[in-house]
Amino acid sequence: MGKKTKKPGKGKEKTERKTARAEEKKARRETKKLSPEDDIDAILLSIQKEEAKKKDVQVDDNVPAPSPRSNCSLTVNPLKETELILYGGEFYNGNKTFVYGDLFRYDVEKLEWKLVSSPNSPPPRSAHQAVAWKNYVYIFGGEFTSPNQERFHHYKDFWMLDLKTNQWEQLNLKGCPSPRSGHRMVLYKHKIILFGGFYDTLREVRYYNDLFVFDLDQFKWQEIKPKPAAMWPTARSGFQLFVYQDDIFLYGGYSKEVSSDKSNSEKGIVHSDMWSLDPKSWEWNKVKKSGMPPGPRAGFSMCVHKRRALLFGGVVDIEVEVDVMMSLFLNELYGFQLDTNRWYPLELRKEKSTKDKLKKIEQNCPDDVDKKINPACATREETEESDDEENSIDYISKNIASNMSIDDGETLTKSEGKPKESSAKLDLQSSLPEVVKPCGRINACMAVGRDTLYIYGGMMEIKDQEITLDDLYSLNLSKLDEWKCIIPASESEWVEASDDDEENEDDDEDESDSDGSTDEDEDDEEEEEEEAQNASVQVVDAVALIKGVGKNLRRKERRSRIEQIRASLGLSDSQRTPLPGESLRDFYRRTNMYWQMAAHEHTQHTGKELRKDGFDLAEARYRELKPILDELALLEAEQKAEEAEAPETSAKKRGKKKTRN
Repeated sequence: MGKKTKKPGKGKEKTERKTARAEEKKARRETKKLSPEDDIDAILLSIQKEEAKKKDVQVDDNVPAPSPRSNCSLTVNPLKETELILYGGEFYNGNKTFVYGDLFRYDVEKLEWKLVSSPNSPPPRSAHQAVAWKNYVYIFGGEFTSPNQERFHHYKDFWMLDLKTNQWEQLNLKGCPSPRSGHRMVLYKHKIILFGGFYDTLREVRYYNDLFVFDLDQFKWQEIKPKPAAMWPTARSGFQLFVYQDDIFLYGGYSKEVSSDKSNSEKGIVHSDMWSLDPKSWEWNKVKKSGMPPGPRAGFSMCVHKRRALLFGGVVDIEVEVDVMMSLFLNELYGFQLDTNRWYPLELRKEKSTKDKLKKIEQNCPDDVDKKINPACATREETEESDDEENSIDYISKNIASNMSIDDGETLTKSEGKPKESSAKLDLQSSLPEVVKPCGRINACMAVGRDTLYIYGGMMEIKDQEITLDDLYSLNLSKLDEWKCIIPASESEWVEASDDDEENEDDDEDESDSDGSTDEDEDDEEEEEEEAQNASVQVVDAVALIKGVGKNLRRKERRSRIEQIRASLGLSDSQRTPLPGESLRDFYRRTNMYWQMAAHEHTQHTGKELRKDGFDLAEARYRELKPILDELALLEAEQKAEEAEAPETSAKKRGKKKTRN
């Protein structure tokens, strides 16, 4: 049966009831007897005893790559720019959380990992910060989570790793910041600048906006307090901090605030403001947004290359239907010009290999083949400048759509019974190289060494699973031509929680709520099941769906998947996405300012050269998305047809969507 229509005010009452139950559960967790897996003090003491047994530094060469993890640190070795230092991180497999304290050194030229084991190493942690200076890496803070995620321990310890000897040393100094994680640290000249973070007390989460400076020459901490009436960023964690000349920039972040109504519920805030700190006067000033800044997001990563800061990834919650939210994991790359304070999208330049392939296709085309019939034989100049440009691009679109392979390998053709014309057409899609790029993610590591950007690990979601990544990508920042996958992602482990685990976790709740169990509680369970099927999917799922996998999905699931595919591919951004039936010519006319701005950051060209550069970027995006858009149009048409056949059933199922409070 379909879910009954909600009474006015029922949602609010439900929210208050759930909030009260959550608070009761939190209080019970604090008072109940700790299980061995929740006793963090005992776990850390055991780890400390094991560390004490180590006598010498041990370096294992050519070891397997690190296991999947997020919230780790990745630092370029100041003594050797072709070496990356990876430390710590965490992994959640659906049942337990694992926190790491291992140290890896990766040679990007030899493609080899080294595992370093040293006496007196820091205890395992994630969400810490690392800064490299001279031949040292400095690490502060972070957190340790019990396997069952019932307890958290925030660190306030400060460590120094000698990259020449692989020896750790703990720096016990007065005036250091309080325990925290999610903070940020950067190096400014001979000083470490630390700001913000959070501390989870179980009863509440405290967010910080305090500022500390550590002098690397004098080995002293100093807290910088705001002057009366001075401008100052609000408390937050998960933001990004970066340095350019005598300015320290802060961007974004996340925090929670308690609502002012009676429910006292917490509301998450995604910050998108930018600040600059003057390290001479220690005064903050707001930075006005200019150019084309990224939209608000959480969990993104940033680093600096020459005169620009680079932003990658993050997550956004979007409303796909009324009161139905979906998490969208992003893989966009943005630049922030540090000398002009201007944002712009960083689109990859059109690959030379693609142009070379198109030239070869043109050379190999028979003279008697009509270029309108075979659009792959038409040159870019003809496409851009001829009077029949629109017709040519329309033929390209039709050719791409007519050569899409579906599940069983059959080919869709719009001109059945015309084998001669079909044989003359080339498969344009197969003639172009596959686009390689990191998938959307949060809490990934970013570092720049020798004009190369490296992105490692992080986390994303597929359906109801958290996928922790262990892939490594690189991008030449001088060329900006293509992503290279150095280490592909391995298959992520996921353990479904057993019935026994769920019963133990909710045992207290069952006892307290057994008398007042109602049909509404059953509806809650149904809604939670529905929510699990409305989580985000990435390009892999898009390809699987487009090729026919899951063609027998229920209407509701298919509708949700279609929306998720559109979102995960960035199809909601009209500046970067062709409209239905839009030709390449019209697409470029409508979005030329976007593409010319992106191209200008690559080439610094102006006039006709800049228009051609912008057209190259728009064309690459058009060809990348056109097959998927065409197939999505078919799926959406099928979906609408099915919903038209049974509108009442569809309406009932839509009413059962999970509502977030």
